Amino acid sequence: MEKLSVVVITHNEEDNIGRCLESVKWADEIIVVDSFSTDRTVQIAEKYTKKVFQKAWEGYGRHKNYALSKATNTWVLALDADERITRELADEIIGVLRAGDTQVIAYELPYKVFFGGKWVRHGGWYPEYHIRLFRKDKAAFKERAVHERVETSGPVGRLHHFVEHYTYRSVSDFCQRMDRYSTLSAEAYYKEGRRVGWFEALFRAWFTFGQMYILKRGFLDGGLGLQLAMLYSCYTFVKYAKLKELCQADKEK
Repeated sequence: MEKLSVVVITHNEEDNIGRCLESVKWADEIIVVDSFSTDRTVQIAEKYTKKVFQKAWEGYGRHKNYALSKATNTWVLALDADERITRELADEIIGVLRAGDTQVIAYELPYKVFFGGKWVRHGGWYPEYHIRLFRKDKAAFKERAVHERVETSGPVGRLHHFVEHYTYRSVSDFCQRMDRYSTLSAEAYYKEGRRVGWFEALFRAWFTFGQMYILKRGFLDGGLGLQLAMLYSCYTFVKYAKLKELCQADKEK
C-alpha cells in the first residue's frame, strides 16, 4: 500500500486547523507550512504533527509547492486549513492507495462548499472539483499569487465522496478577503499583460451575477443564492477596477 503525505499551508487559522488535521490524522505524514501566525495555529498544529515549518509568505502557489517539497511520500493530499476530509472520502482515498493504480497520477475531489455554515447547493458551487490528491513527482501547483491550481502530466481520475469546505464565515469575512484577493488577481492580470476598460469591468460584473444567479440556478438557494451572486459580481468589478487603476498609473509614469 502506498503511503500518503498531507500538506496544509496556514496563517492565523486557529479556528479551522484543528478540525482540518483531525480529519486526516489517519495519514502517514502531515506537513504544515505556516507563515508566522500570530494566533494559536502553530500550537494546535503541533498536536497533530512535529513537521510544522515556518516560511515567509511568497504567494499561494509557491507556498504550497514548498510544502510539497517537505513531503517524503510519493502520494500527496493537499488541503487548505478550512477544508475537511469526510470519513467516506478517507476510506475511498485509502482504497486508491491500496489498489496501487500506476496509470492514474492524480485525482479530482468533489467539494461541498459552505458559506456562513450553510451548504451552497447551486450557483456553480456544487459540486466543485479540484485536483488535490496526486503523485508529487507528476504534479505541482502553478505558481500564481492567487487562484493557484495543480498542473499534472498524466491521466487524472475522479473520486466520489466529498471534501467539506467551510469557506467565508460571514459577509464581513468575505469583504475583508475580497480586498486582498482582488488586489492579487489584478496584479497577476497586469503582469500577464491584460488590460480592461470600464465597460468591460461592468459587463464582467453583471455577467458574473447572471451566470451564478440565473444560468447556474443560484436562485434555488433563495436569499443565500442572491447574496452570493451579488457579492461575487462585486468582487469581479473590484478586481477589474483595480486592474484599470494599475494600467492608469502605468500611463501616468
